[in-house]
Amino acid sequence: KSVLLNESINGLNIKPDGIYVDGTLGGAGHSIEILKKIKNGFLIGIDRDEDALSAAKEKLKEFKNVKYIHGNHDDIKEILEELEIPKVDGILLDLGVSSYQLDEKNRGFSYMQDGRLDMRMDKSQRLDAEYVVNNYKEEDLAKIIYEYGEEKFSRRIAKNICEERKKNKIETTSQLVKIIENSVPLKKDGHPAKRTFQALRIEVNNEIKPLYDCIENSIDCLNPGGRLCVITFHSLEDRAVKEAFVQAQGVCKCPPGLPYCMCGKVTKGKIITKKPIIPTDEEQQENSRSKSAKLRIFERT
Repeated sequence: KSVLLNESINGLNIKPDGIYVDGTLGGAGHSIEILKKIKNGFLIGIDRDEDALSAAKEKLKEFKNVKYIHGNHDDIKEILEELEIPKVDGILLDLGVSSYQLDEKNRGFSYMQDGRLDMRMDKSQRLDAEYVVNNYKEEDLAKIIYEYGEEKFSRRIAKNICEERKKNKIETTSQLVKIIENSVPLKKDGHPAKRTFQALRIEVNNEIKPLYDCIENSIDCLNPGGRLCVITFHSLEDRAVKEAFVQAQGVCKCPPGLPYCMCGKVTKGKIITKKPIIPTDEEQQENSRSKSAKLRIFERT
């Protein structure tokens, strides 16, 4: 199920003749609702996963006003330039791993199923989780697991991974899960491998480093009145989005107490969501994957 579906579609403030971008097409759950609202408009669907694109094309086959792009939302400015589209009226980014990728055991994203240690969103890229686990230095593994997974047992996990790979190459998710389970005490806040798998996925797909620039570029691609809706699933993503929104809105550096701004702050628009929108209790009960989701919205001026 698409997370925060109604909230994000309402947040886009869709015009019937507008041009919209779904930068993370995935299962096309959000896209189909956008297309229902645009009659003379146009949708550009971007995804780095070719399997997701194929599935989306089938789901959206009744709609003719869609352009499918195999690419990365981090390159949204270049993609629109190639399409000769100067500005759009709305952009949706539903970050993180898709339900399809989690459920497909051979993709290696899930710690609940045994499969090849892959985790690539774009299967054409070389770097995968198997390479990271078997070739990164112990200190680099520990840093990734700590920073991207916020895992306090990162050093112990990294040490045990390196000890195990001396004996046998780590090739499957179940091998890695067993190492992690033997490295950390039983957790009450979910599976013990959850944070490490998140960290490896972020490293393999370079999800955090380009995110700030991606948000900045997305805002630059909007028409006046156009909106950017971003759904995040963990604190690292949300922090980058929040910081980019604040900078785009403009930060006043005037001393407190002045009746109006005199520093000449430059603004690209306004933050619509002073606090992020989170799923309702009902949605969280129906879809456990929505529990950590947050939606932030920015409007271009």
